[in-house]
Amino acid sequence: QVLLVESGGGLVQAGGSLRLSCAASRLTFNRYTMAWFRQVPGKEREFVAGIEWSGGSTTYADSAKGRFTISRDNVKSTVYLQMNSLKPEDTAVYYCAARIGFISAQRMDVVPYDYWGQGTQVTVSS
Repeated sequence: QVLLVESGGGLVQAGGSLRLSCAASRLTFNRYTMAWFRQVPGKEREFVAGIEWSGGSTTYADSAKGRFTISRDNVKSTVYLQMNSLKPEDTAVYYCAARIGFISAQRMDVVPYDYWGQGTQVTVSS
């Protein structure tokens, strides 16, 4: 059974930074497109960032551009989300997701993903 385990969430003041990690196991990591999503209670889950299997192509939601950076380490089977200049509206549960195969940057936010982590809470205080 594939496992995606997120970590790194927590409470931070506005303007601060957090680095989320998602460790994957029981899959051939370098054959998966990886992404981060977030969800606030009562709202739909939204795409934050995605990265193709080699790490050469990334894409971001408008809300994340210029502040968040997605990266991956295929040796460690881990994907990261560096979040800087955090705002209260970034408060959400953050999920990582995996999709088999190469997905172009233009489609990372719309394709269905095969596996999901359990989520990690990020709370940004004003």
